[in-house]
Amino acid sequence: MQPKFPSESVTTLTDLVLPGETNPLNNLFGGELLARMDRAASITARRHSRRICVTASVNHVAFNRAIPLGSVVTVESKVSRTFNSSMEIYIDVWIEDRESGIKNKANEAIYTFVAVDETGRPIPVPPIEPETELEKQRYEAALRRKQLSLVLAGKMKPSEATELKALFME
Repeated sequence: MQPKFPSESVTTLTDLVLPGETNPLNNLFGGELLARMDRAASITARRHSRRICVTASVNHVAFNRAIPLGSVVTVESKVSRTFNSSMEIYIDVWIEDRESGIKNKANEAIYTFVAVDETGRPIPVPPIEPETELEKQRYEAALRRKQLSLVLAGKMKPSEATELKALFME
């Protein structure tokens, strides 16, 4: 399979925070933001693989900043790394200042999607070739995250997690 670039799968969803989507503090519900991130990541995974893709896990979510009622929110996602049938999708969430138009990063997340065939069985996805420095950093870190996840799930022995060993041993 030919490698693809992260820029080929980038997805940007922009929307307004409405009253029915907020909590008693008039901030966007966390679950609403999770749904928006899942939709963006789903489109990204489909663009990369050109196959049916399902959410396998939400690996990391950081709710760093509340998103107030009336905010313009942009969710941007792209593939950070691929494995055999899975894709790590890195998601950045931005809030646009209503007066200046300047976007500030509010939150981020990392999801894993798996490409499947019509019967729901995992199928291979194209490899990814990072281009920018940030994409290269996220690509390298993805292997450490995957190994940590496998070790914690009991699916990999700690001694086999070569990327994790490099962090703790000289």
